[in-house]
Amino acid sequence: MNIENIEAFVYVIHCGSFNKAADALYLSQPSVTARIKSLEQELDCKLFDRNGKQIQITEDGKRFLPYAQQLLLIYQKGKQHINQKKSLPNEFRIGCTVSVSNYIIPDLLPRLKKKFPNTHYKIITSTTDEIVNKVLSKEVDIGFVRKVNHPSLQSTKFYEDPIRLHVYHGHPFLTTDMLTVEAIAEQPLVFFECGSLDWLRIHRIFENLELPPNIQIQTDNSEMAKKLVIQKAGIAFLPGLCVQQELQDGKLYPIRVPETEGIFLQTNLISHHGEHLEFVHAITEIGKQLADAELSLSANINL
Repeated sequence: MNIENIEAFVYVIHCGSFNKAADALYLSQPSVTARIKSLEQELDCKLFDRNGKQIQITEDGKRFLPYAQQLLLIYQKGKQHINQKKSLPNEFRIGCTVSVSNYIIPDLLPRLKKKFPNTHYKIITSTTDEIVNKVLSKEVDIGFVRKVNHPSLQSTKFYEDPIRLHVYHGHPFLTTDMLTVEAIAEQPLVFFECGSLDWLRIHRIFENLELPPNIQIQTDNSEMAKKLVIQKAGIAFLPGLCVQQELQDGKLYPIRVPETEGIFLQTNLISHHGEHLEFVHAITEIGKQLADAELSLSANINL
């Protein structure tokens, strides 16, 4: 059965006449008439009753109409899907911060490859400012950065990573019922800080104390910070993503500190407006899945 004949039938119904359907399809009126006659021969029935210039759909036509519309819709969706796949790049370039490359990309990329298996991926790691510039200059297609806004770029929230206090196995805080900021400040602290404004909120929980917090080690490397905590060099406020495996293995434990609840490191996904929409939508959905997994892990651990 010729899809063009079905298309002509649906357009005649939609437009109300052969002439209007011909205009909508950029065909001559005789061509539309020929397509309808061909379809009637294929179906062995009459689809329209003609009375001069007036047409009226027959009962057989009414019965066939929903199937014709469904066939045409499926064909159009299939054609769109094929054209979409043809438009996907052979190589997709992703710019990201170090923390994203360490803790998000390894989970995101296999899921992304399932959706776009014929695309190759290039990952470029840099600072937020440099990634913004690379997206602007189209050196990379999308970027994962700290929370930023730029008039030339589309910026959407991808992931919120909660910052929590983490201690090592056997630490006395694990059996402390009423934990105070003063008690935390007295402990040796390994202070991881990545330059985000969110870390200022961590500093502020200590600002009203008579003595400053006992910061023994400062680092901008989360891997170093968590390993120092495991080695009992101190305790640390760390983003949830970087310690998921250590929490599962029982090497680190999160401690509930009311003063730090609601403090997150926000990762945004940036791209040029209207570009790479298939990837942006897919990545956003994967971000929701990762967030749900992190919440599930936290719910299974005593905070």
